[in-house]
Amino acid sequence: MDTLGLLRIRVRRGYNLIVRDKIASTSDPYVVITTTQQKVKTNVVKKNCNPEWCDEVSLSIKDLNDPIELTVYDKDTLGADDPMGTAEIDLKPYIEAARLRKELQELPNGCALKKVQPSGTNDLADESRIIWENGRITQDMRLKLRNVESGEVLIQIEWVDIPGCKGLDPDF
Repeated sequence: MDTLGLLRIRVRRGYNLIVRDKIASTSDPYVVITTTQQKVKTNVVKKNCNPEWCDEVSLSIKDLNDPIELTVYDKDTLGADDPMGTAEIDLKPYIEAARLRKELQELPNGCALKKVQPSGTNDLADESRIIWENGRITQDMRLKLRNVESGEVLIQIEWVDIPGCKGLDPDF
């Protein structure tokens, strides 16, 4: 298999999303997450610019350098859905921390492995922490949407190894 593993993405909620349905003064947002080979989407939350999706999607990862794009859309009954902004999920800090997981077994639960600050090279709206909890490494990210006046999306990422796949071990 050329798959390295799965990236589990929990799409939690949106904040201050732009109004696309001018008549109703609201939007019907959903999130699409894409790589060069896959596309997954969340459910639509009707009439809400601060939606709670609480959806979980998984992407099969073959290349750690493959960009992962998150796009928010407004669902329209007639015509094409309206874009509400985009953000890129930067995996590099998470992968660096996750590669150390074999050495982390003795750490206490809730230990922050790394803090990632917003910068010009990521779409973070706020500091993001990579956390060790119950043998799992997760990262919560509050992403600021680009190409739009306002909007943020809160997600959580987690790597899932698949038996027989290379995983994150660079020496496999």
